[in-house]
Amino acid sequence: MRTVIFGIISYLLFAACSNAQTDFDKYFENQSMRVDLILGGNKHMQSVYLLEIKQEPFWGGSINNLVDELGYGEYHFTIRNKESDELIYSRGFCTLFEEWRTTEEAKSINKAFYQTVTFPYPKEEVIFTLNERRKDGSYNALLTMVINPDDTNIRKEKVPDYEVVKLVDNGEPANMVDLTFIAEGYQLDEMDKFKADVKRMADYILSMEPYKSQQHKINFWAVCSPSIDSEADNPRRDKWVNTAVNSSFNTFYIDRYLETGDVISIRDIAACAPYDHICVLVNSDKYGGGGIYNHFSIGTSDHPSAREVMLHEIGHGFGGLADEYYTSDVAYQNFFDLNVEPWQPNITTLVNFDSKWKHLVDPSTPIPTPVSKKYEDVSGVFEGGGYVEKGVYRPAVNCRMKTNEAEGFCPACQAALTKMIEFVTD
Repeated sequence: MRTVIFGIISYLLFAACSNAQTDFDKYFENQSMRVDLILGGNKHMQSVYLLEIKQEPFWGGSINNLVDELGYGEYHFTIRNKESDELIYSRGFCTLFEEWRTTEEAKSINKAFYQTVTFPYPKEEVIFTLNERRKDGSYNALLTMVINPDDTNIRKEKVPDYEVVKLVDNGEPANMVDLTFIAEGYQLDEMDKFKADVKRMADYILSMEPYKSQQHKINFWAVCSPSIDSEADNPRRDKWVNTAVNSSFNTFYIDRYLETGDVISIRDIAACAPYDHICVLVNSDKYGGGGIYNHFSIGTSDHPSAREVMLHEIGHGFGGLADEYYTSDVAYQNFFDLNVEPWQPNITTLVNFDSKWKHLVDPSTPIPTPVSKKYEDVSGVFEGGGYVEKGVYRPAVNCRMKTNEAEGFCPACQAALTKMIEFVTD
């Protein structure tokens, strides 16, 4: 039955990985390998191509939890030791390309997007496999290739000579969540402002649960990457500026959607510091942002809601949380299959609610849960979320993944973020 496919597939895919994690020192150097890809296609088809492979100087991730057991992401890649065929690393992730494929434009034209993935630098030959998640929750291999870490064509350039500041220091990267902010739209003489803006973001994030309770596990880095011009592109005002990572409002013709396709430049800059998640801070007072799981999060510095927006976008980019709103203008069409349980931890189609936040719902609370004063402060199953009014349910009447006016994350989102923090730091 399709109604249980997602749970079965996820279990079979990841359960085999749960017996033991990889011995980091046996298989990896304490550096990163970055695989740069091009994803292209349209609504109905896609292809993936290798662009190049790079060596980066830092590995900021866990050295213990190397195999992904969460099952998040529209894509998933695996690294196997070529000689033994042992699975030694895996991660799920999302892309701007897969979002674009759900838009009206993707019905009529082909388009290509850069995509990058990183993993610890292998000591021996490995087999890299990139998989896509189908609508029914199953996986399809898009690309498989052997990577030789001694290949002379792997690029080993020095990282840019930018100032790097560790603004919040709680320990070594391997044991911490390293949130690395890079400067976008800050000119060279605006770097003091950038560092102050990042510190303001860090202070706010660490004041909100679950980061507040887990702040001893979090580092904040600032990479001072200068731009020729300030701010970001704003096509609706015919404003075009020359900036470090070419960010722009009006992504997919949505004014507030701030994004960039230049993930190559983002990764080049972020390589100056260890990172678990990259945050792009744009020197602008305009409202906007974006966040894509295991890709990056982006937001502005000076809008009155900038801190709330960045917290929301990191919820997407770091925590894999879905949007819980359903009334705002978006470009996506039929983003979720209502016959399949979505992988995002904070929404459900009730296909397999047992796998979500059911344990947080009091037995006396009805499912679905009415949006009424009686239930406004409890965990429930409220209809409306994931950009649609019917068929997708969220865990709270209001939450930071729904509105900026919410006090913070609901208990279900807090639990999911805590789980991610523990996965990254254990």
